[in-house]
Amino acid sequence: MILCLSVQVKQIMEEAVTKKFVHEDSSHIIGLCSTIEACLSHLLKRRAAGFLRSDKIAALFTKIGKVNATAGEVLKRVLYRHNLKGRAPQPLSAQAIKHIWVRTALFEKVLDKIVQYIVDNSSKYYERESLMHDTVFGPILACLLVGPCALEYTKLKTSDHFWTDPKGTSHILLVPTMAVIISCIIRKRQSSVSMSEDKFAASAREYVESLHQNSRTHLLYGKNNVLVQPKKEMEVLRGYLSLHQSGDNLTLKWTPNQLINGTLGDCDLEKSIYWDYALTVPLRQVVCIHCHQRSDCGGTLVLVNQDGIQRPPLHFPPGGHLLAFLSCLETGLLPRGQLEPPLWSQRGKGKVFPKLRKRTSTQTARLVDQEGEDQTAADYVFRIVYPGRHHDSSESPLKMLCQNMKRQIVSRAFYGWLAYCRHLSTVRTHLSALVNHNIVPPDKPCEASGGLSKDLWSKYQKDCKNYKELELLRLVYYGGVQHDIRKEVWPFLLGHYKFGMGKKDMSQVIDEKVSARYQQVMKEWKACEVVVKQREKEMQSAIFAKLSSGSSIDSHVLRLIHRDSTLSNEVGDTDRLVGDTPGHSTVVPPTAGGVIVPDERPLVEFDSPDSGLPSSRNYSVTSGHSQILSSIDDGQSTEEDGGAGEEARTQTHSVTEAKEQQDSISEERLCSQLDKLVTNGNGGTEGMPSLSSYTIELLDTVALNLHRIDKDVQRCDRNYGYFTTANLEKLRNIMCSYVWDHLEMGYVQGMCDLLAPLMVILDDECLAYSCFSQLMKRMSQNFPNGGAMDTHFTNMRSLIQILDSELFELMHQNGDYTHFYFCYRWFLLDFKRELLYQDVFSVWEVIWVAPHISSQHFVLFLALALVEVYREIIRDNTMDFTDIIKFFNEMAERHDVQHILQIARELVHKVQSLIENK
Repeated sequence: MILCLSVQVKQIMEEAVTKKFVHEDSSHIIGLCSTIEACLSHLLKRRAAGFLRSDKIAALFTKIGKVNATAGEVLKRVLYRHNLKGRAPQPLSAQAIKHIWVRTALFEKVLDKIVQYIVDNSSKYYERESLMHDTVFGPILACLLVGPCALEYTKLKTSDHFWTDPKGTSHILLVPTMAVIISCIIRKRQSSVSMSEDKFAASAREYVESLHQNSRTHLLYGKNNVLVQPKKEMEVLRGYLSLHQSGDNLTLKWTPNQLINGTLGDCDLEKSIYWDYALTVPLRQVVCIHCHQRSDCGGTLVLVNQDGIQRPPLHFPPGGHLLAFLSCLETGLLPRGQLEPPLWSQRGKGKVFPKLRKRTSTQTARLVDQEGEDQTAADYVFRIVYPGRHHDSSESPLKMLCQNMKRQIVSRAFYGWLAYCRHLSTVRTHLSALVNHNIVPPDKPCEASGGLSKDLWSKYQKDCKNYKELELLRLVYYGGVQHDIRKEVWPFLLGHYKFGMGKKDMSQVIDEKVSARYQQVMKEWKACEVVVKQREKEMQSAIFAKLSSGSSIDSHVLRLIHRDSTLSNEVGDTDRLVGDTPGHSTVVPPTAGGVIVPDERPLVEFDSPDSGLPSSRNYSVTSGHSQILSSIDDGQSTEEDGGAGEEARTQTHSVTEAKEQQDSISEERLCSQLDKLVTNGNGGTEGMPSLSSYTIELLDTVALNLHRIDKDVQRCDRNYGYFTTANLEKLRNIMCSYVWDHLEMGYVQGMCDLLAPLMVILDDECLAYSCFSQLMKRMSQNFPNGGAMDTHFTNMRSLIQILDSELFELMHQNGDYTHFYFCYRWFLLDFKRELLYQDVFSVWEVIWVAPHISSQHFVLFLALALVEVYREIIRDNTMDFTDIIKFFNEMAERHDVQHILQIARELVHKVQSLIENK
């Protein structure tokens, strides 16, 4: 029955191509429906499935229609046409009524789907020996019906009783694609579209017709569901493979199913990209055919052209289709050409693959079928030769193939080498400035891993000529400095002293000069501080005097209030930005004369101090003084206030007296300090500054910086035992002295963090002041007035793209935080907030000596190493920008510093190796 059905399907398809239509009452359609019913009726379960009725097909469709939506629609349509719902029946022929179920499903183009459902659930409806229950014939039956279900059918006749289509409709072709093309042609002609589109439609129509048997071309082979992957990045497509013979020419074609099964719309057909994937290969251009067989698939065929170009592999479904194709190809080549080696013919088995001989080192093993003792050949290479030609001419395509393949191999090697050179050029251009070009391998530090010990330093001090500076720095780079000698070594590392100096030179030339300079700066800024305090006292006295008298405040006092308000707000902002409390904090209104003024305006929230990000907001906070001023303007005391007003004035007066007393004590202390600084040798007070000695702008600038320094000094490393009240005073002196020397930059949040470790190690004001000044030559560029931070972010982006492109893509995909803003705090403070104090000492020493050994931008490699250590955690948790900030905040002071330093040194060496192309 399957064979009979395949013949009927072929006849219907050929009729559709030759006559351009198929009629519903065609004898081929009636025969097809009869065969399908016979297949569906074979060994149906009777009692178990309830098929005791005489009309088994009706019972089958009725039962399936209850569980399958597609069959249910066919059931409804058949019942409607049979007047089972009370309507007049439509005229049907006897044959139509006989096969009403199968015909209706066929004309609705769902018969193949219904049969496929029956095959998939055959155990419910059929006996084991039935045709539909068979694992081979059942699926074949469903596949054979795909073609007929894709056709359009007609019922109309012309006056001469020849079947045709009505005027204005499309011709009926083998596949709906041709109907779509013809309908597009008719619409284009009616709308007067361009001739180029008509030409495309005509060529598409000709292409579809050429896939099947016609008067000009003989179809040798056809097989659907052959897989092809047109491009590497594309998925595998299913298509129709066909072999055609026209005269002496053989042509192989493969057409994607999307162009055959009618899944594309009318408008999308002509623009479909699937036309680009269709293959048309003249066999005259093919030199070799590679065949690969596997047990889990039907085999793969690769065509190689004369120019060496390989066509996309053709993957055949299981079932011997590859051998069938080769057999048809060999038949089509005869008598002018042949396959070499030829296929073998066996009685009863048709064509088989040749039995090859495989030479081994000991014996010649013969490859036969699996039934034999030897192994079956899995791969074959066939040549297409034409024996009638001259020997030299028959070999020329093979020579051309070898030459072209050689040219392609050399070309690919050259362009691969060129791409590699361009990559190295890019690396050299963007990263060469980040590292020193003299490579020091990180895996061979030798004795340097022990660092600079106390014994080595003692030997150096006794005989500095025997120890070169670079050797000492190399020891520090690989192993750090022993803690006991850090106080002696750090001034050399920071540039306060120079290697090779004697103790006399260090003491007289350097230390005395620095001490004199430091004392002079102290005198200058302390004198100015007295004036600033005096000015603040005058301003506050004027405010309280005006408040007590109830009179208005003049414009000069208003300017002072505004200036004081600005100072308070900026100090408040600095307090929140550098504080240690995580999360958000709110601004508390400042006090006026010790009394907290209630603020009815909503509090302003600031960014978390541990976010690691620069502040990008402009904050505006109402000061206590401005609110007092507004309360005075809005409502003066009236007679109705009575005693309440008097009581308020009394309280204000007492507060004023207390404040004046406190300010008087503070002023006396400052004046006594100033007297000590400016008293000359005769005991006079010459040089005593006055308010007129400084400009208003200078006093405002100094006052602002003093407020900021006082706030940060009180908070600086408060949990570290070294910072007692006396040492905090020294810290303040050093910071104020540095800021006085650099008023154009002023105090910036974070400077105290950089000074504190120097104070802990050096424990000397003058020495710490000099070393901090040396350190700030580099670090000042990281603060907002410098431009180093943006450069750091750009270099980090380039580094990670070259050294870890996978992590870069991951960061780019998860919210794109490749701007590396989460590294802001790292670069600003040289990782001081990320590490324990003891680890800060070790990391800073390596950063200071790295410019002489490996890189002037070692902080970049430290940051990258810190990210690389946790790259697996970042990847597995698909962290975004917020996640990675939170993660590193939680990991602060918990890092393995020695491991991170080792990775950073290896990253430097990796970049150096790329630049040197080694």
